[in-house]
Amino acid sequence: MHTKSSTVSSDKNHYHSINFEHKFSLFQEQWLPKVIAEMNDYQFKVARLQGDFIWHDHADTDETFIVLEGQLRIDFRDGHVVVSQGEMYVVPKGVEHKPFAEKEVKLLLIEPCDTLNTGNVGGERTATNDVWI
Repeated sequence: MHTKSSTVSSDKNHYHSINFEHKFSLFQEQWLPKVIAEMNDYQFKVARLQGDFIWHDHADTDETFIVLEGQLRIDFRDGHVVVSQGEMYVVPKGVEHKPFAEKEVKLLLIEPCDTLNTGNVGGERTATNDVWI
């Protein structure tokens, strides 16, 4: 069982950083974000992506993509942005978008708790929310 304060152990004298490489070693599935930390009402999620996702938006929140490895393209109805390793992009709330990765991408998402990966679209690509690793 994982606690929502994953950077501090139950022993207040011991603090632990979060290692991205270790977290990615714990899962292989794609398009299923995993929570690794929480700050106020926001969650930090790691995810592996490859291929095409679905068109969706998040009506009430921005969504931050930070690429840790690989290259991500985020398509919009009127264009796209390429986000490479070491870069980030914030998709404004209400903007329809569709992530795509030709080769596997490892990324960090920052978004409010309870944000579904498919926004209001739902369907078979909707990941279970609040899965901690």
